[in-house]
Amino acid sequence: MSYATQSPSAYNIQHWRFIALVKHEDKERLKALAYKQQKVVDASVTFIVLGDLQGYEKLPEILAPMVESGQMSQEAVDKWATSSSKNYINNDRFARDEAIRSASMAAMTLMIAAQAKGFVSGPMIGFDAEAVKREFNIPDRYVPAMLLTVGYPAPGNSPRKPRLTADQVLAFGAGREF
Repeated sequence: MSYATQSPSAYNIQHWRFIALVKHEDKERLKALAYKQQKVVDASVTFIVLGDLQGYEKLPEILAPMVESGQMSQEAVDKWATSSSKNYINNDRFARDEAIRSASMAAMTLMIAAQAKGFVSGPMIGFDAEAVKREFNIPDRYVPAMLLTVGYPAPGNSPRKPRLTADQVLAFGAGREF
């Protein structure tokens, strides 16, 4: 988790939050809301990855250590907080996009860290987000971006699915069709 918290985010808001489900009964509750996907229960831990729609409100607190260390002035922090607030307040789509984008980057960092430590992981979008919020008492300020299963490799794990090649996804300059 400490690696995931090093992920980038807009304005350094760090929109991500994680709920780690390790108890069998909690994972069973989630499985019912994730279209009965067994990997939710089989994983050592299943994370509910959340994006904070109102994360900008915490920016002064997040940046306070920079003021204390002399890296930023309080005036600069105040300007940064005001600037970020203007982008998020009354712009629900922007807030949602940034919350999901930042949560997704943190989830990917967590996946890479898990792999480096010998674990396997799987991101999941197959779940009822509103039901998950109700079942796990998640406040409205958070949007479930994905579920993320992490555990030990096991017989029967699906092999990696085919990937597009670099030539199929990379263009230099404008005007190339993919």
